[in-house]
Amino acid sequence: MPSRARTTRVSSDALRALVSTLLLACIVDPAAAADLVVRYDQSQLLRLPRPASEIIIGNPSIADVALQDGNLLVVTGKTFGITNVIALDAEHNIIQDQRVMVERDDRRVVNLMKGSQRFTYACTPNCEPTLTIGDNKDFFSEVQSANSMKTKFSASASDQNNAANNAQ
Repeated sequence: MPSRARTTRVSSDALRALVSTLLLACIVDPAAAADLVVRYDQSQLLRLPRPASEIIIGNPSIADVALQDGNLLVVTGKTFGITNVIALDAEHNIIQDQRVMVERDDRRVVNLMKGSQRFTYACTPNCEPTLTIGDNKDFFSEVQSANSMKTKFSASASDQNNAANNAQ
């Protein structure tokens, strides 16, 4: 004996309410822009639909933003986490409210575990210690110190080159 499909009648009012709810959900929360994923210590470009006059960063310790040419944002991941960036126009209208997720780029990273202690190396192609939050404290301090010395050395060399160029 063939089975009968069971049908349920829905009133037109209930159907209209359901369609209205679905449409309203799409309008009110339009999954607008997907999350902007930025890698730790790297930058991403975010182009706005129109020029912005003010930029607000939810948590500046997670990401930094620089405005270029009015409608181009350079978003740099400073530490792991989630924040948002709000761009306002001259009348303080919201142009865009963008969620920013800063995550680690694991493609060329090797984690060495010694018990519960982690040591992180960037292998591009040779493996070198890299400054990564959550690493062994002593290892982190040594890498941080080496990075600071390198930055100071580079800055002083750059200052000397600029001074020589200005003297000419």
